[in-house]
Order: sequence, then C-alpha cells, then structure tokens
Amino acid sequence: MGVKPNVADEAAVAQAAVLISQRLDGRLAETSGVIEDLVAKGSPELTGDPSLLGLLHETVTANVDAYFSAIRHNIPVAEVAAPAVALEHSRRLAQRGVPVNSLVRGYRLGHSVALQLVLEEIRSAGLDPELSLDVLSTMSTLMFGYIDEMSQQVVAVYQAERERWLESRNAVRALRVREILSGESTDVDAMTTAIRYPLRRTHVAIVVWYPESGADRLTDTEGFIKHLTESLGVQGVPLFIPADSTTGWVWIPLPSAESSDVVEQIRGYAQGGEPWVAIGTPLPGVEGFRRSHQQALAAHRLAVASGTCRVSVAGDPGLSAAALLGGDLPSARAWVGEVLGPLARATAGDERLRETLRVFLRTGSSFKAAGEQLHFHVNTMKYRIQRAIERRGRPIAEDRLDVEIALLLCQWYGEAVLTPLSPGDE
Repeated sequence: MGVKPNVADEAAVAQAAVLISQRLDGRLAETSGVIEDLVAKGSPELTGDPSLLGLLHETVTANVDAYFSAIRHNIPVAEVAAPAVALEHSRRLAQRGVPVNSLVRGYRLGHSVALQLVLEEIRSAGLDPELSLDVLSTMSTLMFGYIDEMSQQVVAVYQAERERWLESRNAVRALRVREILSGESTDVDAMTTAIRYPLRRTHVAIVVWYPESGADRLTDTEGFIKHLTESLGVQGVPLFIPADSTTGWVWIPLPSAESSDVVEQIRGYAQGGEPWVAIGTPLPGVEGFRRSHQQALAAHRLAVASGTCRVSVAGDPGLSAAALLGGDLPSARAWVGEVLGPLARATAGDERLRETLRVFLRTGSSFKAAGEQLHFHVNTMKYRIQRAIERRGRPIAEDRLDVEIALLLCQWYGEAVLTPLSPGDE
C-alpha cells in the first residue's frame, strides 16, 4: 500500500522555497554579480568586448529574476519564456562567431554557482534538517529544469541566427578578412583577390557603431561609409565587414601621399553624423591592415567603456595607452582612487583641478608653460596646483608617474574610473 503525500509537508516545503528565493532575490545584484563573475572567468568568449559583457550582465540578472519568479508564483518551467535580453545575447554571439558550446557552457557554469548560492542560503536560514533537504531538492529540480529549458531556447535562437548570418553579408569575404586579421593567411595576392580589396595599399581602419540601437543598423552604417569616402575623394572602394547587427569594421585604401591628413578629415566628417566612430592610424601593407584595425578596436573599447567619446582617434596623445590600461575598469577605478585620493571624486571642482595638474605635469612641471596653455597667470597656476596636491592629500614627487597615469585614465574614461559621489555630496 503506497504512502499518501503529505499535503501539509508539501505546503511547508513550497513556503520555505519561496522564503529562500525572496532572500536571494532581495540581493539580486549581489547574487547576479557572483554568477556573472564565474561565467565570465569560465567562458571568456562570452565577454569579447564591452557590448558583449553588458549583454552578459543583463542576461544573468534577467535569468536569476525569472527563476525566482517561477518559484514564488509556482510557474512550470515549460511555460517560462527566455528573457528577451538572453535571446539577443545568443543572437549577438552567433553574429560574432562565438561557438555555441561557449554559450551552453555559460549556462552550465551559471547553474553550478546558483545552486551553491541556494545551498548556502538554505543553511543560513536555520530550517529543520529534513525540511532543508526537501527545499534543496525542490529548488534544485526546478533550477535544473529552468536551465535545461533556457538552454534549449537560446540555442535554437543561436542556430537560427547563425544560419541567417552566414547566408548574408558576404560571409565568405568576412571569413577571409578574419583569417587575415588572425595572421593565418600569407598569400597577399590571393587574399586581395578573395576579399576584393587592395591589401598592398595604405589603409585607415574604422569601427562604426550605433550604441543605443538594438535594431539592425548595418544598412545605415554602409550608407555612412559610402558618403564618408565620397567626401574624402579617395580612389578605391572601402572594405566593409559587419561585426554584428549594430557594428561595422571598415578599411579605406589610401595612396601614401594622401594619408597624412585623412584622419582629421574623417574626424571632421564623423562629428557631424549619427554613428559613433573609432579611427586607427593610416599604415601600409598587410601589417598595416591588421595594426590599424587593432588600434581602431582599442579606441572602440575605450569609447564604449567611457560612454563619452563619440569620435575617438587612436593617434590622439594618451588614448592608446589609456585603452591598454583600462581593460579592467573596476580595478582601474579602485587604483585611480588609491592614487588620487579625494581628487578622484566625480565633481566639477575636482575635474578642474585634475585638468590643471595634468597639464602642469605634461609641460614638465612648468608653471609658466602650463599657465600659457590654460591661460592662467603664474600665481594662479601655483595656487591651483597647491589646491590639487592638498586635495589629493600627499605630495606628488615620489609617485609622479602613477599620478600622471591616473590623470590620463580620468581624462579618457571620465566617470567610469572616478569615485562616485555619496548622497549629499556636491
């Protein structure tokens, strides 16, 4: 004779599971952050640039919230639709050529750390041991079902997008270009024929993107590039390769004699347009094709991270160094705060002092030269430098290089590396 289920016990387990989910949901940002960190470290292909990292962050948060909602409202996992941002994340990975195994691995890693967080919360809740086991069983079963369902949905979207992407946008040409960028191909003439672009010329590489748009803007990007090259009056058709639905990689072939001022021409044209633009340095040959693109990508990463440089040029003084140093913004922000102290605060007054100190150090600590550049009297410069040092809290003689680097990061990344203001601060 079978044992009838204890309805009261089932209700107690369900109630306790809701309690645990509410406690974790109350710390949604912390919970999501722990999961995101493990996924990013275990599957770095998912964080190839700031836009992918942002999508990963929102995907993890949305999935955690959806899982807890399913527990609180007793929603069968088969009826839970994948969050829209999770589907867009999978589409973007498909467009970038990130292997689907990396996507699935990300969900498995997220599952493992989420289960550990649930277990820790159950332990800290002080439940009866038997009830704790039942709650863990219930929540882990639901979590497995949720991850399994989400994985199937995002993989289906990934595969559909990958097939669509490979059938469009000159996929073979894009593949050959990626081979050139990775250094896999050495036959310059064969690759010139394959991509229909003169690799032996001088090249200026550009990255063009629309950061606020989730729609396909590649047609707009191609139109922008067409009008840009017409305004430059260069001979030769530019090479355009879609990186994803909102970002394009571009190379413009140049005669060597015309490459000196082309960057400023591009900058001037781009400042009057809608898309964001990152520009590399004109360089010759296949190595120049690769290096100019690397520079444009670095400027692109900095612009995305700072959110302020709508037109960025790799050759601008300090930009390339700042791009190299800003690869880990949370660590960069902490370090800038340690070096500059209160001078790293995100206030208008501190910004003016930082700029004064940066120019002073760049001009060899000359009050006269810095004053001429900033249009200040020498005595005013001396006063402002003294104020900056006092604001920092210690002299700059012993760690001048650190101060200059920290000021460089502040100049290019702005609030992304500044110490945020507390409520009530001015």
